[in-house]
Amino acid sequence: MRLLVFCRELLTDIATLERMFHLNKDGSPDLTLASKSEEMIWKVLVLDSKSQAIISSVLRVNDLLRCGITVHSLINSKRSPLPDVSVIYFVEPTIENILVIIDDLSADKYDNFYINFTSSINRELLEEFAKKVSISGKSYKIKQVFDQYLDFIVTEPNLFSLDLPEVFTKFNNPSTNEDDIHKLAENIANGLLASIITLDSIPIIRCQRNGPAELVATQLDSKLRDYLSNARNLMSQSIQQRPVLIILDRNIDLSSMFSHSWIYQCMVSDVFHLKRNTIKLTKFNDDSTSVTKNYDIDPKDFFWGKNSQLPFPDVVENADVELNLYKKDAQELTNRTGITSLSDINNQAGSDTAHIQQAVDALPELTARKATLDMHMDVLATLLKELEAKSLDKFFEIEQNYNNPKIQSQFLDILKDKSKRDNSTDKLRSFLILILLLDLPANFINECKEILHNEYPELNLDSFKYIQKFKQVMKLSNMSALNDQSSGNSSFDANASKNNTALFNGLSSKLYGLTEGRITEGLSSLATGLKKLLPDKQQLPITNAVEAIMDPTNASNNSIQLTDDYLYLDSKLRGGHSKPPKRQSYLEAQVFVVGGGNYLEYQNLQEWSNSPNKPTKKVTYGSTDIITANEFLKECSNLGRLEN
Repeated sequence: MRLLVFCRELLTDIATLERMFHLNKDGSPDLTLASKSEEMIWKVLVLDSKSQAIISSVLRVNDLLRCGITVHSLINSKRSPLPDVSVIYFVEPTIENILVIIDDLSADKYDNFYINFTSSINRELLEEFAKKVSISGKSYKIKQVFDQYLDFIVTEPNLFSLDLPEVFTKFNNPSTNEDDIHKLAENIANGLLASIITLDSIPIIRCQRNGPAELVATQLDSKLRDYLSNARNLMSQSIQQRPVLIILDRNIDLSSMFSHSWIYQCMVSDVFHLKRNTIKLTKFNDDSTSVTKNYDIDPKDFFWGKNSQLPFPDVVENADVELNLYKKDAQELTNRTGITSLSDINNQAGSDTAHIQQAVDALPELTARKATLDMHMDVLATLLKELEAKSLDKFFEIEQNYNNPKIQSQFLDILKDKSKRDNSTDKLRSFLILILLLDLPANFINECKEILHNEYPELNLDSFKYIQKFKQVMKLSNMSALNDQSSGNSSFDANASKNNTALFNGLSSKLYGLTEGRITEGLSSLATGLKKLLPDKQQLPITNAVEAIMDPTNASNNSIQLTDDYLYLDSKLRGGHSKPPKRQSYLEAQVFVVGGGNYLEYQNLQEWSNSPNKPTKKVTYGSTDIITANEFLKECSNLGRLEN
């Protein structure tokens, strides 16, 4: 039964998508694996912006072609008629999309129509759709209409987003009217409902009270009750222990949203831009001009799978190991065939046809490995240059050692240093973290603010106003206990300061000079030494809350006291929607943050759930949107502007 719990993950949406491409039939959608007796149907795929985001995060063009999709287009684009080809629509259930489908149907633009909605279509809209189909006289062309419940974006097996921007701003803006608040909460609840249906098990719901999390949770509970009453036998009944869905407000921890992280995935997202498994890599030339390159992270990217959650020095070391392993395998292969290079391999080369055939069979895998390693070498080399150009290591050190008595004077020196490329935003982020985690003297705050204002007149300081007010409100409401108990955003012991300084001095003097061509020269021994200097890993506030609910026997008393007050909802119970919280252990949880999340919290939860010497937990992390520190900074600036 334990196996059943841990085999379920959100990447089952790939299977759902591929089944949709197979016209919602059983069997393999892969034309290369299809039975010869089965008729191959080539199809057109029509998307809208929402469904395009859902698909692009997990599938590439070659995957669509493998499933028989020869053409894919946006629904509002100019599309050529293909009257002999079947069409699959995968779109949001909106009146605008339905009107376009009706126009296509009336014009006989395609042969057979297979309609798939990203989420459940409401009854009124469905009736309007049926009415217009009947009027068109082409109802015989409509072969299927499906609600797919895929209104969320998956980028990793345990990570998802609803792709709803600026939710934190909307919920915390006093000018947002009540109707808009409830509509937004309903959209979030619909996305969560889709993820629950995909995971195929109804969870217990726990949520913070008196905020957006409770509003979303109560709407979700109502939707789950309606769904169960109409589809009581569709959900899995084989799971003995139900999972828990923990819905949290972003206000549980703001400092983590501004943090500089040393984890590879977090650094790529922060320094470059990581969205829907695409890295937007920007390289700066000596003349300050820049060149942008996009890299797609394939779900089969072995290096990313092994290293995305690791600290940067470990990843650099592993890149060296993987490259040497590739060179060794390639050399062994060429030695067996008697040729000098993989590029010389062909079906005629050499006299030993068995070895040649073996080489030909191995060539695609080796070529793919080399392409993956080349991509990550480029990313790592560019990352090193950015670390040096903006002194990012210093901000990481400040944030992790904020409780060191010397940190304030060190931070003032960093603020005054303008020898590097513009890093004013990074300075502001660290400043806000210090405000959130410490009771700073007023004169120190004013001095920092004055330096930022004078040295960077174009820097927007409205976020400072919002964070100051937020800190005051948190103090008054006495809701900062969890942050105090966990030392804020992954805080590390002040005694680690000496080791941290050694780490960053080593990076500054030894790693910064590396380029694409020299990234692995002598790096293995250096990275091995640096690993020993990394500070101990600790838990973020969100992880403390999750631990208190999933594993109360090992959680701190402060965390348990806070989470005991969380609302408890069980959609399977008749009558009342809530009952007093019951402390119990859970093997599986879905954690969702209303108001934006980031890769740092995701990685911290995954690290906790897979802690050695403890029973393994299954934790899925999601949010209204996965955003960068700069994007969240902009939201806080917008809210701070309202304080003027």
